[in-house]
Amino acid sequence: MNALKLNKHLLDVQSDLLRFAFRLTKNRDDASDLLQETSLKVLDNHDKFAEETNFKAWTYTLMRNIFINNYRKTVREQTFVDQTDNLYHLNIPQNSGFDSPEGAYTIAEITKAINSFSKEYRQPFAMHIAGFKYEAIAQEMNLPLGTVKSRIFFARKRLQQVLKDYR
Repeated sequence: MNALKLNKHLLDVQSDLLRFAFRLTKNRDDASDLLQETSLKVLDNHDKFAEETNFKAWTYTLMRNIFINNYRKTVREQTFVDQTDNLYHLNIPQNSGFDSPEGAYTIAEITKAINSFSKEYRQPFAMHIAGFKYEAIAQEMNLPLGTVKSRIFFARKRLQQVLKDYR
């Protein structure tokens, strides 16, 4: 499938994909993120699409798989297995992670990494972390909504890259 035809098919199914993403995530911002990630995956993997198959079904499958992988990753990151001999970690308060020197060091490293971004990425990312919605950030910074989402997406990817040793 050539690039022009692929782009047309992708644009035709965007509204359906957004509804499907919202059904999966139950959150408009997360649905938009999932749609963006799926669109990137479709564009990156257009050579794997077989012409005789249903394009819409293929994109739905990609979106569902991305959602499942993200969900599993979130669950895996939140799972803690106490391997100490006396189960020490099970007996401490659950909210004590940031009071430890390791937690403070991690927060300091994350802050340092975020501050190393250029202002055009740091500001919308910091506002998003602070709880602002995409629309509010776009309005505050006087930028198009898509630009704000892209900058937050790329800042998030850059942060993951910078902090990959801490996973």
